[in-house]
Amino acid sequence: MAAFSSLTDRLSQAFTHLRSKGKLTEADIDGTIREIRRALLDADVSLDVVRSFTGRIRERALGEEVSKALNPAQQVVSIVYDELTSILGAGVDRPLNFAKNPPTVIMLAGLQGAGKTTLAGKLGYWLKDAGHTPLLVAADLQRPNAVTQLQVVGERAEVPVYAPEPGVQTSGSELAAPGQVTGDPVKVAADSIRVAKDKLYDVVIIDTAGRLGVDQELMEQARNIRDAVHPDEILFVIDAMIGQDAVTTAKAFDQGVDFTGVVLSKLDGDARGGAALSVTSVTGKPILFDSNGEGLKDFEVFHPDRMASRILDMGDILTLIEQAQRQFDEEEARKAAGKMSEGSFGLDDFLEQLQQVRKLGSFKSILGMIPGMAQHRKELEQFDEKEVDRTQAIIQSMTPQERRDPSIIDGSRRARIAYGAGTTVSAVNGLLQRFEQAAKMMKRMTNGSRSIPGMGGMGAGGGKKGKKGKKGRKGSRSGNPMKREAEEKALRERLSGKGKSSGGSAFAKRPETPQMPEGLPDLPPNLGGGLGGLFGGR
Repeated sequence: MAAFSSLTDRLSQAFTHLRSKGKLTEADIDGTIREIRRALLDADVSLDVVRSFTGRIRERALGEEVSKALNPAQQVVSIVYDELTSILGAGVDRPLNFAKNPPTVIMLAGLQGAGKTTLAGKLGYWLKDAGHTPLLVAADLQRPNAVTQLQVVGERAEVPVYAPEPGVQTSGSELAAPGQVTGDPVKVAADSIRVAKDKLYDVVIIDTAGRLGVDQELMEQARNIRDAVHPDEILFVIDAMIGQDAVTTAKAFDQGVDFTGVVLSKLDGDARGGAALSVTSVTGKPILFDSNGEGLKDFEVFHPDRMASRILDMGDILTLIEQAQRQFDEEEARKAAGKMSEGSFGLDDFLEQLQQVRKLGSFKSILGMIPGMAQHRKELEQFDEKEVDRTQAIIQSMTPQERRDPSIIDGSRRARIAYGAGTTVSAVNGLLQRFEQAAKMMKRMTNGSRSIPGMGGMGAGGGKKGKKGKKGRKGSRSGNPMKREAEEKALRERLSGKGKSSGGSAFAKRPETPQMPEGLPDLPPNLGGGLGGLFGGR
């Protein structure tokens, strides 16, 4: 979440000096709150919201909640998390309101440039993926080529578009006059409802016009469309990079059209993102969705607690798991896990898993959901997404036999592969070396546990070293053949979930290690620890 990267860094620094203290004084707490206040103001959060937020934190931090805590510093972080979740809308997150009698009408409102048209396509794609039959309506007849843009977006999302009016069009050097309108947007919106009923579309998404600033004409048109279609949801789309003006704009639209929910767009931008922390507190309306990229899949349901966790660099494993459940083929993932544990995982298997991971979105966004990744932000920013394409090209230049058994790839084969992939022999060598290292690591992880990569999981080497020589290094295997066979049988049973783990075993479950929820398909190889290594990371 690039929009919050600066805020995340500042808050992390604010908590750093607390971790070394066994007991916190009032001066320690005041100093931390002062840093939090500065971080929020630098992020363009509304001054009233900052005052209320820091006031509640100070009141709780100076109370018994912290003074009697075993770990006061961690308790302060917990308080900040709770209050951050609160101002993001804790307890008010909800799904869309669907009409009892279709179609459900969703009207999009907001300033010009906030991303309404792109969002209409993303929302349509999301609804279609959920089993609905949405219809996009081009009611923005003012912005040049807005109708054409919606038609292109609808085609990409494979969602039909109702566009009886062409709107303002530009061609060549011809420019449209400011405020020029062709056609009646209110009539277009009203007619779309009849079309949806006739053709059995169950959701209608109306893209309306915006302005560069709030004015009476804009609100009048928005109110007329609202009164003509009686929408079930009016979603206010706001640019997360808008800064301090977010509060004024949100209040104006709330008074003008009485919107029912908020959508944050452009969370992948490099601005300070204070809009997200201000809108809900000021309007009392929940944030329903957020958009963090140009792709149709760069769109997700907004969860206040998960967003607070991301801002505090605690990651967002739940969202990552949900995306994995939607996109991954569970049977294929099990086969891949079996091959890894057997040591037969080849480059063709890795290619299949890589293609599944790409369905989740950009690798930067995936890795950004892992706790503690803020300290590796420079590496993430330097990661080139095209490196994935180059890796895929190298693998696809190999024969099926070479993918299954990379050990047969000699010098002449490497030269042929490099030529076919349009790269160098050194790039092929680097991929093969990194794949060999990653395959060994993933084999250990698969044999060890199903804990989340990068979260302190244990593996075959996780036990304590023995006291004597080679026997200690190999573990607790007995020199007695019968006893060793019994130990190995018990180990296999524990790994398969049939046996009871003993407290002293290196393979026993540790309560502090986060475990995968039951029923979750195995994450693809290298989603955690080995991913950066495969693509040349450090």
